[in-house]
Amino acid sequence: MSNFFTVKKKIKSFDKIISVDGDKSLSIRWVLISSLASGTSEAKNLLMSEDVLASIKVIKKLGIKVKLNKKLCKIYGQGISGYKYKKNLSLNAENSGTLGRLLLGLIVNSPNIIKLTGDKSLSKRDFKRVTDPLSKFGANFKLGINNGLPLKIIGNKNLQPIFYKENRGSAQCKSSVIFAGMRANGETIIRAKKSRNHTELLCKYLNLQIKVKNKKNYDLIKVRKVKKIKKLNYNIPSDISSAAFFIVLTILSKNSKITIRNVNINPSRIGVITILKKMGVKIIFKNQKIYKGEKIADIQVKSTSKLKSINCPDKLNSGTIDEFLILFLVAAKANGISYFKNLAELNQKESPRLKWASKILRLIGVKTILTKDSIKIFGNPNIKINKNIVIKDFLKDHRVFMTSVIAGLTFGGKWIIHDKDSIKTSFPSFLKIINNLNK
Repeated sequence: MSNFFTVKKKIKSFDKIISVDGDKSLSIRWVLISSLASGTSEAKNLLMSEDVLASIKVIKKLGIKVKLNKKLCKIYGQGISGYKYKKNLSLNAENSGTLGRLLLGLIVNSPNIIKLTGDKSLSKRDFKRVTDPLSKFGANFKLGINNGLPLKIIGNKNLQPIFYKENRGSAQCKSSVIFAGMRANGETIIRAKKSRNHTELLCKYLNLQIKVKNKKNYDLIKVRKVKKIKKLNYNIPSDISSAAFFIVLTILSKNSKITIRNVNINPSRIGVITILKKMGVKIIFKNQKIYKGEKIADIQVKSTSKLKSINCPDKLNSGTIDEFLILFLVAAKANGISYFKNLAELNQKESPRLKWASKILRLIGVKTILTKDSIKIFGNPNIKINKNIVIKDFLKDHRVFMTSVIAGLTFGGKWIIHDKDSIKTSFPSFLKIINNLNK
């Protein structure tokens, strides 16, 4: 079976109500937290992606029983000290940076050496940003080439609390330190640049020893040792990062309208919505509610013919980091020059996404000026493509694949996009929803 997807013509007009897959960040966090809970936790709408399945495999190797089917996942937590640290244990985070980095915070008390591995893409990513603060708790690390994987960790049963200044706006680094702080003797203090706050919200909902003060430019987080985590039953809301592809598809299509049900609109995650509104898109939240600390809503959006360029405020970067690739397509069709800056973090993802953004835009005839951490996009409201475009060798980055599909469906031309299996990482039903819209 061929592992590429072909787009031969633009999508027809549509007016649909859809649901997208469960939130990846919440799915992985639910798996990890439930693995240390006392009792059996259940989740509905758990994202059945490779990253989440990798998380389940990891906790099973740590001695946690899991029952999984398409409708329900049950995790039989053995308590905060329930992990079984066997000798010569090797854990594979596969393609998931979230899993790899958060997991290290949970296993910092291992008395035995644990080897953490990942796939080719993850192995190239920087883990020193996490091992540096975790080593201050008292754990020891041996990193791979260029501070990547495989790495080895040997924990410490007598972990000491730390003060940690997180300057990148990385929720993965912050969450890893929170998890380690839950195992340390005393109070760990984190001064964190604003980033997605799912870990804090889940911890607060579970009444764990965590206090958060929201300052203007940073969050001050205090964590104390956790003795018990109660079971967590969760109906995972839909992922805003997945919804973003269909929001942009609708904006760039003609005479179309979409409603996406039950999406997580956590304020730390909706930079994409803020940016699109600044660019002239009307987006409506309906049926808003709070669910276990998270803000949920149905998202409604229509086609938008007049798009404004944007000089994007970099304070929105951390809340938009996974959506920039798809946002750049909107900038490509906007009237004027859009500028996005301080985006070095984009090149720390599955592929160098800033470079790939520029490459895709140039292939469709849009001028860009690229630096190592910024991109200028010279918008063209009248983009028309009448050529063949091939997208390949992008390190199986799921977001490069999905962005290319949306580009083909909205701008025209014939596209052959390789590595369609890459969507299994974050959004397995992506092409199924596309095909249903395109009927």
